[in-house]
Amino acid sequence: MADSRDFMNNVHIFPLQSVLFPGGTLPLKVFEQRYVEMTKVCLRDDKPFGVCLIREGHEVGAPALPEPVGCLARIRNWDLPHPGMFLLEVEGEQRFRILEQSVARNGLLSARIEPIEAEPAAAADEAICVDLLKTIISRVGVEHFPSPHQFEDAVWVGYRLAEVLPLPMRVKQELLELGDSHVRLQRIRTLLEASRT
Repeated sequence: MADSRDFMNNVHIFPLQSVLFPGGTLPLKVFEQRYVEMTKVCLRDDKPFGVCLIREGHEVGAPALPEPVGCLARIRNWDLPHPGMFLLEVEGEQRFRILEQSVARNGLLSARIEPIEAEPAAAADEAICVDLLKTIISRVGVEHFPSPHQFEDAVWVGYRLAEVLPLPMRVKQELLELGDSHVRLQRIRTLLEASRT
């Protein structure tokens, strides 16, 4: 987990059309030069980078405007199929809030961030959500979900459902930003009920 003050004052930000959640995984294909260089630095120094949903702009080209709340991403596996392209698998760590950001000449975003304290484990009392997640895992395969499975923990259940359900990215961002695991599960249950009507 990142806790160095120097690091918190200079975190590389990767704006994407995806939302990463703590404990989750995300495959990335990195080919733009600025992000190739970022990847090299993160691998060399064993540091995470920040993943933020794009608020305005695009993944490729001019620097995009990121949402202010994102998730630190630690590179767990990587491959270099040919020079100038990385294939990464990253794992979500701590949520954070961007306080200030700057853009380098090559278009790479960096930010001073504030870590968002991890939510404490809490009982998963939304049975419909727990049962749905168990069903999804049995169909998709346990290997696609981080272990150990913590069906009794509202934090874990909420994050995993937010990842896999076919929700709009803005809704996933809302779920990431929520600071109460019970509220997150209630929101997911409401979304599920609405989709059935």
